[in-house]
Amino acid sequence: MFRLHSLRARIALYFAGFGALLSLVMAVMVYQSAHDLSVRLIDETLTAELDDYIARRERNPLSLPPSTVTLQGFVREASETDGVPDYLATLPPGRHEIRVGTLSYRAAVLDRDNARYYLLYDISLKLKREQRFAQQLSIVAVAMTLLSALLGVFLSGAAVAPVRDPAARVRHRRPEDWDRPLAEHFHDREIEELAGVFDRQLSRMRAFMERERAFGADMSHELRTALAVILSATEVLLDDDKLNEKQKARVQRIERAARDMAELGTALLLMAREDHAQPGGGCQVAAVVEEAVERQHHVLGGKPVAVDVQTDPSLVVAADCGLVDILVSNLVRNAFSYTDAGSVTIHQDSRSLVISDTGRGIPADAIDQAFPRHFRDMASTGAGIGLSLVKQICDRCGWQVRLESGEQQGTTVTVVFAR
Repeated sequence: MFRLHSLRARIALYFAGFGALLSLVMAVMVYQSAHDLSVRLIDETLTAELDDYIARRERNPLSLPPSTVTLQGFVREASETDGVPDYLATLPPGRHEIRVGTLSYRAAVLDRDNARYYLLYDISLKLKREQRFAQQLSIVAVAMTLLSALLGVFLSGAAVAPVRDPAARVRHRRPEDWDRPLAEHFHDREIEELAGVFDRQLSRMRAFMERERAFGADMSHELRTALAVILSATEVLLDDDKLNEKQKARVQRIERAARDMAELGTALLLMAREDHAQPGGGCQVAAVVEEAVERQHHVLGGKPVAVDVQTDPSLVVAADCGLVDILVSNLVRNAFSYTDAGSVTIHQDSRSLVISDTGRGIPADAIDQAFPRHFRDMASTGAGIGLSLVKQICDRCGWQVRLESGEQQGTTVTVVFAR
């Protein structure tokens, strides 16, 4: 593909520019050389004709000046004041170009033996020929420029091909092939050096990613162990009849926070995997939505909010159900948390999920900042990673997420799944 801002396009433009400059210089040189040659030939003709006429006049003073289709001569003695046209009378000795009416002439003026000789050469036809010649040279220059551009396109393709080959190899490499050096496939020194740099950087990145993956796995294991202890303790406390309702509410908040933290750890682990495909063929979104709504229903806490859920079991996505559940749970929890009264509508069809609420909404000037990490509206008390996590999951799985909201006008989040 030929793109205007690509290296190949720049090479072709350089060729076209060089061809245009070279063609222009050559055209000017050829035109000037032809012009100078024609002027020299005319001057030689004028000199020869003048010498011949002066010689004849010395032998016969009554000899007439030359008078042909292209030549016209005049002579004036020093004692005379007329005898030549006015347009010649003021010309000093030498060579001149003059225009008389529609005709152009090359004039030679010579003083000899108390007489001044004038000889005109009609160059009108010569000027027309030079004009046509200049037009022909312009056409040749344009053709040379186009030819240079075409040559540049052809040669740029050949020049860029060795650079595009490594990109193609990297693009189509499978994860299990990353251990094989890229440089061994190339024999051009410059490309081999570039591939070698890429291999070294890739090795450093892989080592870094392995350390990060190992650290994440260790941290997740430690966190889940601690969270399991917390969740077990909260279950024991909730079964204790000695706790009053206020104390139980506090324990339930601790339990929910621990489960959210466990969910976040699971999300991070799942997103660190190279392949997110669900074993067994896919994940049914409808079942995940219904389960998430039921699990997050406690967030409403008795608020006067009507919940309308519509699902379509035909939507199955090639992703881990854990990731889908985290995405849906975050969106449902946000809608339940920030809607004090009114309704929450959850509609899932054959290709998308739309969650709308009549809650507080997001100010218009803050919508663009809703997806970055740690965004919180003025009334929020959470960690601000819910929508950021949703965006990261969608980007990782190739899905689209859109947010529409207005302050005190509710919020609508749409997720379009790739089938």
